[in-house]
Amino acid sequence: MRTLLLLRLRRDRLQVPLWVVGTTLLAAAAVGGVTASFTTEADRHGLLAAVMANPVILLFRGLPSGSGEAQVAVFLILPFLSMLVGMMSVFLAVRHTRTDEEQGRAELVAATPAARILPLAATTLHGLLVTTVIGVGVALAFITLGYPVAGSLIAGLAVASVGLCFLGVGLLSAQLMRTSRGANSLAVWLLVAAYLTAGLGNALGTPSDDLTRLESSPLTWLSPIGWAENTRAYADDVVWPALLGIALGVLLATAAFLVQSTRDLGEGIVPQRHGRASASRMLGSPIGLAWRLSRGAAWGWATGGLIAGVLATSLTSAMNELARIDSVQQLLEAMSQQNDIEQSMVVVFYLIVGVLASCAAVQTVCRARQEEAHGTAEPVLAGAVDRTRWLASHLVVAAAAAALTLAAAIAGSALGGLRGGADLVADAVIAGAGQALAAAVILALTALVFVVAPRATIVFGWMLVLVALLIGLFGPLFSLPEWATRLSPFAQAPVPGPDGIDVNGGWWLLAITVLGAAAALWLMRRRELHPAS
Repeated sequence: MRTLLLLRLRRDRLQVPLWVVGTTLLAAAAVGGVTASFTTEADRHGLLAAVMANPVILLFRGLPSGSGEAQVAVFLILPFLSMLVGMMSVFLAVRHTRTDEEQGRAELVAATPAARILPLAATTLHGLLVTTVIGVGVALAFITLGYPVAGSLIAGLAVASVGLCFLGVGLLSAQLMRTSRGANSLAVWLLVAAYLTAGLGNALGTPSDDLTRLESSPLTWLSPIGWAENTRAYADDVVWPALLGIALGVLLATAAFLVQSTRDLGEGIVPQRHGRASASRMLGSPIGLAWRLSRGAAWGWATGGLIAGVLATSLTSAMNELARIDSVQQLLEAMSQQNDIEQSMVVVFYLIVGVLASCAAVQTVCRARQEEAHGTAEPVLAGAVDRTRWLASHLVVAAAAAALTLAAAIAGSALGGLRGGADLVADAVIAGAGQALAAAVILALTALVFVVAPRATIVFGWMLVLVALLIGLFGPLFSLPEWATRLSPFAQAPVPGPDGIDVNGGWWLLAITVLGAAAALWLMRRRELHPAS
């Protein structure tokens, strides 16, 4: 057990510190953001009153528990901390279970006295330790910055409980699905469903008479993130809702152990889908094959883009209500660089769309890396397809997946505009085109890393999206310097302005995209294949 645990710690010596430090810094930044943006009790009360008047905003935030500074900070940041630790737990669980089976490492370990169960036990212990460290880090961040100790410990416990719950989700998903891609997809979609369920449950909740506290609806109690929010750190400091998440994680992990002890190595509980009797003509080209491998994920990201696009133009009344609060208006203007509140919200929502488009592009490049690592790229390259054409095919499909996400968002904005925001559709088109450049930069840089350091492709691609999101979306909220915020391509993208289009750093984004993609294709000409090791 000790040797297997040390092996996992060594393999994750880069990923785990990044997740721990990133989550802790985000918690710390929330304190500074609330202090700088909502300096008075009246500001915070006005924010909560506007939120209660427009409960759809609660789909993207936490559970209001009061107008104190610490209470507002947890309301704003706890769902995002929960999402981060949930994703970390899922990826960790799948990486050390199903991925090891795919790459043959699990079979080698099973041939030793460790047998079948000890590797799973080591992964569980590894996830438990890392999640605990993140929870402690969040609590210490709040305590160090002056928040009450009891509430800080509850906040750390709430975050850790979500991580432990989705550690169990990841472990069981790895047993159910036959591939790591399928296991990650199942677990992440469950995480997204938990986030949306908690948000919808809060939106259907009952506000207090003074509009500073919300009692969540029963729907919230179907979500582990809802359980974490109902700990109400710095208000009630309730422990038992967090224990529900931990208990569910233990239950799911136990189920994973039971399945692991009975199933065949390399197989899954969910049966593999049978292919067609004959291949379509599309599979006769590398670009057709790349699209076939990535189309499911592309449609999934496009669905997210559609939802964000609808919200961008349909929440006009809610945003006008929020605009009455000076601090909120200043924050939105800083995030979007716009003076018009409606344009500001379109820009902010399309920043999220840009993130979704970037995720679609990064996942396609990561798929190319997986094909190479699993050895399935070799038969393609053994034919008349050279390395440059093979990579170019994946880049074209990645760009198409990003474009599909943006197109779905614009279509959603057109639908949302039917309710009174038709004049914002043109702004949505401009913002979408600008975010296409931001997604193209993420795609080009990920492709370049795929060529020069292939084993770092997956980690680099997703961390690039995450860091760019945190800087671009939360930089103004956390009072980062303007130069730091502009390091994010999402914040540099062209946006609609009062006199047309504000180009921002669009030319720089275009130059980086062209140079990065060209360098990746040129360097790919002589690069050797790098299978998994």
